[in-house]
Amino acid sequence: MPPSAPRRPTPASPDPAPSRDADPARTEGVDDTRVPAEPAEPAEPAEKPRSSRAGRNLPVAIGVGLAMGGVVLVALLTVRWAWIGVLAVCAVIGTWELFGALHRAAGIRLSRVPVLVGGQAMIWLAWPFGTEGILGGLMVTVLGCFLWRMRLGAGGFVRDVGASMLVLCWIPLCMAFGTMLVVPADGAQRVLTFLIVVICSDTGGYALGALFGKHPMAPKVSPKKSWEGFAGSLLFGSAGACLSIALLLGDRWWYGLIVGPLLVGTAVTGDLVESLIKRDLGIKDMGSVLPGHGGLMERLDSLVTSAPVAWLLLLVLVPVP
Repeated sequence: MPPSAPRRPTPASPDPAPSRDADPARTEGVDDTRVPAEPAEPAEPAEKPRSSRAGRNLPVAIGVGLAMGGVVLVALLTVRWAWIGVLAVCAVIGTWELFGALHRAAGIRLSRVPVLVGGQAMIWLAWPFGTEGILGGLMVTVLGCFLWRMRLGAGGFVRDVGASMLVLCWIPLCMAFGTMLVVPADGAQRVLTFLIVVICSDTGGYALGALFGKHPMAPKVSPKKSWEGFAGSLLFGSAGACLSIALLLGDRWWYGLIVGPLLVGTAVTGDLVESLIKRDLGIKDMGSVLPGHGGLMERLDSLVTSAPVAWLLLLVLVPVP
């Protein structure tokens, strides 16, 4: 058998021509042929609007407050009975805000229709019938709340009815005494005195609290309230009461040293009560109807608790003409 022919060595295949893709720098995902771009400078943030210590838009809050004050002044200085309409509208909005907050945060089923209708009845019946009209409207509304809630059964009955009574007594019942303020012949001046004292209390408390507040007044309820702010409320509120009673009601100026501190106490109490309710519910505001303020209850909290005391104090100290 003849020997097999020797195999020819297979020529090695030539290496492919180097290409751009064979660049080891490129295989590692790095392109060293380009100059790295400079990072773009971050855009300058737009200037934030001035805000208060409470996180509010201060210019908007001031504008809304002035607009509300203008509406009240026009009502009192033209047809003073229009003040009752202002109260009625505010009562509906404030009641609805509190209803919504209680239902969203705690699932409370409130007697909305009886409280809304009965609240309006108390405010308007106080005009011709005085305290008897307020008491009659209150009793009928309480019974209506019981009957309205019965249809849903026993589960949560005490909680729901109790919350309805809270809303009824806190907002429309207290605001009905605002109606009583405007009934006398000098009713416009009485309402203005009441508003001036409470507004001075809020303003003085905010100003001195922001400038000098260091000692918390009620840290578990409202950490931003300080004793320095409370002193400012007493100072400004008492000054406003003295000037209002002397200039608007034409009576002894020193009555303001009685009216001022007492209304400051009720105004601060109303503010703390609302703060405590919001803290319990875990919410920041009752609503959002007023730009820069939140809900209307953020502005009514100190007024509603002061209205009954203002009516009683002025009735006793300043004779009704």
